[in-house]
Amino acid sequence: MKINKIDIPQEVKATLTALNKGGFDAYIVGGCVRDLLLNTKPKDWDVTTNATPKEIQKIFPESFYENNYGTVGVKTETKDETLKIIEITPYRIESEYSDNRHPDSVTFSSKIEDDLQRRDFTINALAFDPNKSDIIDLYNGRGDLSSGVIKAVGDPNKRFKEDSLRILRAIRFAAQLNFSIEQKTIESVMENSHLMGNVSRERVGREFEKIIMSKNPAIGLALAQKLNILSYISPKLTETVGVKQNKQAHKYDVWEHIIRTLQHAADKNLSLEVRLAALFHDTGKVQTKRLSKGQTTFYSHEVVSAKIARKALENLSFSRETITKVEKLVRYHMFFSDTDQITHSAVRRLIVKVGEENIWDLINLRMCDRIGTGRPKEEPYRLRKFESMIEEVIRDPLSVSMLKIDGNQLMKMFHIKPGPKLGHILHALLEYVLEDPTKNTKMFLVKQSEKLLKLNEEELKKIGERGKDTLKDTEEGVLHSIRSKRHVK
Repeated sequence: MKINKIDIPQEVKATLTALNKGGFDAYIVGGCVRDLLLNTKPKDWDVTTNATPKEIQKIFPESFYENNYGTVGVKTETKDETLKIIEITPYRIESEYSDNRHPDSVTFSSKIEDDLQRRDFTINALAFDPNKSDIIDLYNGRGDLSSGVIKAVGDPNKRFKEDSLRILRAIRFAAQLNFSIEQKTIESVMENSHLMGNVSRERVGREFEKIIMSKNPAIGLALAQKLNILSYISPKLTETVGVKQNKQAHKYDVWEHIIRTLQHAADKNLSLEVRLAALFHDTGKVQTKRLSKGQTTFYSHEVVSAKIARKALENLSFSRETITKVEKLVRYHMFFSDTDQITHSAVRRLIVKVGEENIWDLINLRMCDRIGTGRPKEEPYRLRKFESMIEEVIRDPLSVSMLKIDGNQLMKMFHIKPGPKLGHILHALLEYVLEDPTKNTKMFLVKQSEKLLKLNEEELKKIGERGKDTLKDTEEGVLHSIRSKRHVK
């Protein structure tokens, strides 16, 4: 395996050259070397050297040093986000890790060998000097790359006790690279799995996200389950293992179904939110499983699953925007798609509830869900017809802002003040328009507003809230009756 020096950005080469001219050795190191050997573009670039932080900053005046581990950030003028800051770290020797996360102290070294022996896996314990075309590989990292093996550097027990997140990183690399984990390293993962309890939830969340966004998330999560790591990601995922489903609707138990659904989302290169929704969409089946007339049912599992998804993602410190979108996708993934009974108004209500910006992600989730059941087609006729109905109604008025009358006009006409009452009226008007878009005229809306204003506060509130939650009375009622007949999901 060789590295093509053309693949190394000029900013990185210039950094190495400046260190060499200053009288120091310098190498690119770690993941960027691994990626170059795999003919993959590195996402970040790390440089190591025998210069101290003070000597590095003398060479690069426009740099910053704000940590206890020797890493100096060197600013460049490029527009490439991955190259705006190049991190340079002196060779170092690390002491004990009493918190299973950070070394208690570091000592700078003059030997590259000292630095490489502290790395996590052999495929990351690689250094390359493009000026000398010299790859330093003390632990057969290139051989393990060729063989497709994740192997700890030295004693795996020591590596995992130093930083317990490395346990999850081993799984992540297996998923990203489609590699296996060497047996001794696997045994150490299982022996030290309890140390994952020492890792912050945010750090677990970021590694989990990388597994989800890899090409093979099903491999990563299957490994996590097998190696007793899955519960540290989400105990609710662990609970789905072995939960049987109706064979006429599913070939697999809930666990295998959700990771197959997730894998199809990855195969289609779908977004993080859709992949997370694919993973969590049926987690509520554990709590909602019932036996009725010889059939297994999971009524309202989507509601429970949405709550599980929100709690799990909050626990893993995902962003509020991501959590909200995933919750919506999971909550409404059971939308009804039998086009001989569904109406255009119900489709409009679904779009309102999920959001126009999310509706096609919901369709994609449904397709992945079908493949996850073991069915050969992700998009049967009735789902294609449902998509056609979405395209027909997507330009209809679907929000209060699209009504032919607004709050200011209502306040002026009827001498009412801003407040909840006004909001209830607007949402009630939207309900009429969702049912029939031709009613979105100023004349009709003014007439209906007059009627609504005659209602007392409690009656008006109920109508307005129905307008806000338009799926409750229509979509869910149809869903429940159809599920009762078919025992689906």
